[in-house]
Amino acid sequence: MSKLSSLPRALASIFARTAPAFLSVGAVLLAWEIYANTSGISPTTLPAPSRVLAQTIQHSDALFQNTLPTLTATLLGFGCSLLAAFVLSVLIDFWQPLRRALFPVFIISQTLPLVAIAPLVVLWFGFGLLPKIMLVALVTFFPMLVALVQGYEATDDDIEALLASMGASRLRIFRLARLPSALPYFFAGLRISITYAVVGAIFAEYAGAAKGLGIYILNAKNNFRPDLVLAAVLVSACLTLVLFGSTVLIQRLVTPWTRLEERRKP
Repeated sequence: MSKLSSLPRALASIFARTAPAFLSVGAVLLAWEIYANTSGISPTTLPAPSRVLAQTIQHSDALFQNTLPTLTATLLGFGCSLLAAFVLSVLIDFWQPLRRALFPVFIISQTLPLVAIAPLVVLWFGFGLLPKIMLVALVTFFPMLVALVQGYEATDDDIEALLASMGASRLRIFRLARLPSALPYFFAGLRISITYAVVGAIFAEYAGAAKGLGIYILNAKNNFRPDLVLAAVLVSACLTLVLFGSTVLIQRLVTPWTRLEERRKP
């Protein structure tokens, strides 16, 4: 009975959270549709959202075949980036001079314009999967590293002092206090990075590839088909949203206490 009575409240809560996003996106699409149909601009120059959606459905096979290489490069590059960020963050936490030595290098790496570095990486490492993995890792690595390091530093001093007074080693203090403390920061960095990952993969394919959404966008642009360009953009946006939603779901599973904290908020 209690579950039945809580169901309407849960649905109302979901509606209250998602309705503003759907309304704002719907308003933008409606304004775009009206302007495209009434401005007199040719549909081949400014396609309406309805035309983009129709072309997406019509060319779904080609889009799907080009989405798979992009998704593969995104996941592999993001996995390498995640592993490197975690290992380096642990090393930096245990040995602070490493932070002063490496952070300037990492900051400089983030100042490199992707549009300039992508063709060079493809030129040096070929048209295979490796340059795409490297570029995805380059654009997604830094936010996760910074988030993890900041999360370790946010550990409550009293908890660390308590564990130390009980004879816990530094490694045990890290596992029991510093690592759990860093999880909310880590997932914040993870959500930021995953939105860059698909863009990084598409940039790499744009610079040189046999298949992928990047090369599909390049070919559509060269054939003066903005509707197909936007169809590929729509697919990449949906892909990013799915990956972003997956990180939120993983966070809810790994850190169930955050849901309790959200419920306590007024």
